[in-house]
Amino acid sequence: MKLGLQLGYWGAQPPGNGPELVAAAEAEGFDAVFAAESWGSDAFTPLAWWGSATDRVRLGTSVVQISARTPTSCAMHALTLDHLSGGRHILGLGVSGPQVVEGWYGAPFEKPLARTREYVSIIRRVLAREAPVTSPGPHYPLPYTGAGATGLGKPLKPITHPLRSDIPIWLGAEGPKNVALTAEIADGWLAIYYTPRLAPMYNEWLDEGFARAGARRTREDFEIAATCQVVVTDDREGTVAAMKPVTALYVGGMGAPELNFHAQVYRRMGYGDVVDEVTELFRAGRKDEAAAAIPDEMVTETMIVGDLAEVREGVRRWEDAGVTMLLVSCRDAAQIKELASAVLQ
Repeated sequence: MKLGLQLGYWGAQPPGNGPELVAAAEAEGFDAVFAAESWGSDAFTPLAWWGSATDRVRLGTSVVQISARTPTSCAMHALTLDHLSGGRHILGLGVSGPQVVEGWYGAPFEKPLARTREYVSIIRRVLAREAPVTSPGPHYPLPYTGAGATGLGKPLKPITHPLRSDIPIWLGAEGPKNVALTAEIADGWLAIYYTPRLAPMYNEWLDEGFARAGARRTREDFEIAATCQVVVTDDREGTVAAMKPVTALYVGGMGAPELNFHAQVYRRMGYGDVVDEVTELFRAGRKDEAAAAIPDEMVTETMIVGDLAEVREGVRRWEDAGVTMLLVSCRDAAQIKELASAVLQ
């Protein structure tokens, strides 16, 4: 099992201890550090800034939103960071949701699977640098010949020669069709709210993708990086209680009530009634009651918490389910060292 440090996206201000966390992750044997974006900080810049002080750890985006950049622009970001890091970049992509895509980026959210397939295909052609990049579309036509076009668009290939033509692309995916697509066209799956209990269901989705003609990977060389809070503690009850407001936010407050991908994940786990109640309470502004409505097992299914022996057993359970990396958030360097001792040693 590998560990990845999830730095996430920034709140009102940048985190004050980012460099300390990244340095500790590399020193303690973490495999990678990841940065994310929502509608504030971007994911590439922190990796370039903080990652410049590292030599070994991989630098991944988890995730960058495909509506934020054209595929050629995203490929430019990826090949630049890969050069600067000496070939340590992981490009993690995700579609986000309609509230962000249409409300923040001013783009349509329709056909996310088709957009993802086309987006990844163009990025791979940029990185291959075998010929000027063209694409028939319909989502990202190159050259553009639609309304307002001058007709002067010219197919191009990147001036900069990519350090690697096969920069790993991982996809953030939650639903069955998206997970199958991930197994077909990507090098890894960024799984959120993963639970080992449903590993047989996830494996069916993944196997569908692996079995498709032209699939890029097999199960043996495909990475599954699952977001999982890992907490070594003797106060299991208190730790679980502290996590409930976060779960309530994502279940009841993220996305629109009629389309919340995180809520759909928990419905597949069998928590449909809880999701309905939490959503109603959260949308009514009763956030404390929404958190209280979440049962302990709804939290513990997607995290590993307990004393050292319980944590190590939990890690084995997740590894047996097929997870190759745990994406963890840490408050300080001491917690990073603690997790490295519990998981990696």
